[in-house]
Amino acid sequence: MRVYPIFFRLAFSWMDAERAHQIGFKAIRLVHSSGAGRLLQRFTAPAESLQTQAFGLTFPSPFGLAAGFDKEGHGIEALTELGFGHVEVGTITGQAQPGNPAPRLFRLIEDRAVINRMGFNNDGAAAVAPRLRSARAALQRRHRAVRPVIGVNIGKSKVVELEDAVADYLLSARSLAPAADYLVVNVSSPNTPGLRLLQDVETLRPLLKAVGEEADHAAGRHVPLLVKIAPDLSDEDVDDVARLAMDLKLDGIIATNTTIDRSGLVSGADRIEACGAGGLSGAPLKNRSLEVLARLTAATGGELTLVSVGGVESAQDVRERLDAGATLVQGYTAFLYEGPFWAARINRELAKQPVRR
Repeated sequence: MRVYPIFFRLAFSWMDAERAHQIGFKAIRLVHSSGAGRLLQRFTAPAESLQTQAFGLTFPSPFGLAAGFDKEGHGIEALTELGFGHVEVGTITGQAQPGNPAPRLFRLIEDRAVINRMGFNNDGAAAVAPRLRSARAALQRRHRAVRPVIGVNIGKSKVVELEDAVADYLLSARSLAPAADYLVVNVSSPNTPGLRLLQDVETLRPLLKAVGEEADHAAGRHVPLLVKIAPDLSDEDVDDVARLAMDLKLDGIIATNTTIDRSGLVSGADRIEACGAGGLSGAPLKNRSLEVLARLTAATGGELTLVSVGGVESAQDVRERLDAGATLVQGYTAFLYEGPFWAARINRELAKQPVRR
């Protein structure tokens, strides 16, 4: 019998969701700082057979932690000790910002889902960069052969107007690219006004081109560049983004971010309405995330690395995404419901059968 679901019901289910996240994340970091994380890693480290190649990097496992859990790079080492093959930090903005007013994170437990309108709360690129450098150096010392990978997800500062968005993204790229293994341009969160308008290909083209050039220049090497898209794009818009990514020779696409759709939920209408606006993540996103992955796979023909995220809960879900054309798979919401050994369980199950790479 698994203990964490009982613990979640008794300790966390009644608590404000953001407060519960803060407590859980602090506990994970405390385990690391106590030194127990190294002992833990003997049991959580992915099997060597799970090593995966993507955009010139070797990942210990195809399964990683999506952006949103560690927004500011405070717990990268601690999270990798739980078995994640990569940790994507962020979303980070050029300027520090507090995010939207609380409450801003809500659980729909019956749907195994979360609604958030956090609003990119973070310390800003300049403050986060030293944490990334420190974590990367520490992981390199500990993992001489294949270390967990650090991704960095960047977005637009709320106070910056859309016409000035490129300069704002460049500020983040300049600060963060030197310490990033890969960089993600987030234009798909529903919680920053106007941000999703940047997904229009004519607006997206100069943004991605400029960020890619700035990141490579700042790092003195090629920094793999990906774009993260919303599940709410039309199929035609998904195809347009795929063509743009190939034309610009991006390294990959992450699909998908949270959705503003509320259809098909089993939670009561009053509960859903009480949560208010924000992006929905978790199990209800599974079908659309798979649809977008299938469409991207067909549109790109294997020319780009596809990272699938949305509704991933089990090793079977991860394998399904790999079989459908993804090279890497990410999760986040199920982590809140499954507990700290979630990634290790997925890796153990994946290791029982060959993983398509």
